[in-house]
Amino acid sequence: MQTHLAPFVKDTPEGREAEAILRKCVHCGFCTATCPTYQLLGDELDGPRGRIYLIKQVLEGAKPTAKTRTHLDRCLTCRACETTCPSGVDYGRLADIGRAVVEAQAPRPLAERFKRSVIRHGIANAGVFDFLLKAGQTATPLLPQSVREKIPSSRPQTSWAPLRHARRMLVLDGCVQPSIAPNINAAASRVLDAVGISLERVTDAGCCGAVDFHMNAQAAAKVRMRRLIDAWWPRMEAGVDTIVVTASGCGVMLRDYAHVLAEDPEYKSKAARIAGASKDLVQVLGERRDELLALPRIGSAQKRIAFHAPCTLQHGLRLAPQVESLLRDLGFRLAAVPDAHLCCGSAGTYSILQPELARRLRANKQAALLSEHPEEIVTANIGCMTHLQAGAPTRVRHWIELVADLIGRPR
Repeated sequence: MQTHLAPFVKDTPEGREAEAILRKCVHCGFCTATCPTYQLLGDELDGPRGRIYLIKQVLEGAKPTAKTRTHLDRCLTCRACETTCPSGVDYGRLADIGRAVVEAQAPRPLAERFKRSVIRHGIANAGVFDFLLKAGQTATPLLPQSVREKIPSSRPQTSWAPLRHARRMLVLDGCVQPSIAPNINAAASRVLDAVGISLERVTDAGCCGAVDFHMNAQAAAKVRMRRLIDAWWPRMEAGVDTIVVTASGCGVMLRDYAHVLAEDPEYKSKAARIAGASKDLVQVLGERRDELLALPRIGSAQKRIAFHAPCTLQHGLRLAPQVESLLRDLGFRLAAVPDAHLCCGSAGTYSILQPELARRLRANKQAALLSEHPEEIVTANIGCMTHLQAGAPTRVRHWIELVADLIGRPR
């Protein structure tokens, strides 16, 4: 694709990166076949190729409008198009660049900016989110159905394994997971303890920055990234070499730290080290696969389950189908899931900001997951888990909880 970027962006780091990405695109349209919003809406501008054209026009000097912003807002950033693309177009990064420019040149109305700020601060601050969640759970009977379905029921906190092994790893607590599903990291600590690894928390680490970053508050996201690096750095300096991530959405953000902070002279080397040390839980257990499979079991693996592969796991981290493989090796029977590559509609704050599209995508995904009547649905990302549970007749939880039950680690 030929480009003629406008002077305001041409010689900036973002402009040079965007130009390189745009020049890879060959207009083939393969991406439209795997784009969830194009499948729903059938509009070229609601598919990756159309959005690439919109971003290209803006970077070449065209004035963006509210309509431009709407088409970019409808993108889930699921990155299924990247998996499909034969030319290796880094669509996700181009979308980040394009959205930031559009946000600056076509500001949202004040009421919309206020709403988005409230959402960002309410989700990314763990203490605020915990208060709001508990208040919502208390008031659930009084709320309209459209609001009730967004408030997850409380889930129990189970015990953490003690720090008793020489091999230690850090874990990302995150912003919403400790309140919505505290057992996920607790279960991970027990399973890792069984294979000789102690999982350690740093309680003041906070949010990874993904919520801010993907709502175009990239400066605020970088503040959170630096704060998280500072919180973890003493442990990294003491010899910890792995950060375990149990939410694949956060895992993609951590992997991108090196890129996002590449122009920050104080943090770029630290960011690169954090990015390199971050691993999804399935990668860590994959390295201890033999030990895990050899553990005695008290639970049953005979139940039939359906695994929902989050977009961040399969398209962002490119780790599909590692979880499915591990669960099969442990003896679980996995149901087939049609169109497993398509997004469930959670996508961070997407289900809040684009509720109608998110509901349609969720209904399609729930139908696919339930098509072979599994006893349980498991996933690898807190956002997907919460979104899919709404209205689902079958329990949805993180796959590591299933494994912890199987091997019967002390609670």
